[in-house]
Amino acid sequence: MRSTRLAGLRESGRRIGTVGLGVAAVLGILTPPAQAASWSSSLTGVMPGYESRRWYDTGGTTTIKFTGCVSNGTGAEVRLRKDTFGPDPAYTKAVFTQCFASNTSTSTGNWSDHGSGDYYFAVNEAGVNLVLTVRSLTVTY
Repeated sequence: MRSTRLAGLRESGRRIGTVGLGVAAVLGILTPPAQAASWSSSLTGVMPGYESRRWYDTGGTTTIKFTGCVSNGTGAEVRLRKDTFGPDPAYTKAVFTQCFASNTSTSTGNWSDHGSGDYYFAVNEAGVNLVLTVRSLTVTY
């Protein structure tokens, strides 16, 4: 009698475990992945008006860092933009000069919260014949 009860409890426990794993698997499939908070890359020989890749931001401060800059000019102008239907809003321009001091020197621009949406940055929008290379860049949002 006791072994029959134990067998019944084991089978019941297996069913509950199987159902629980099934529910967890379905929820895992339906739950969107967590949004990354930063990305890194580099730039090689970009011309004026270059636009970075887009990223989705739920809101908050955006920081862009360039390390190890080389150009045929004296600096890099970086402008945060929001990708919208119609003309894209442009936010404050940051002028990066420190990153030109050495290949380990960094320039940083910070932008306050402009709400959720798709963002990108543009480089040297008003420049003429400027070519920019950045050894390392990081966007944090």
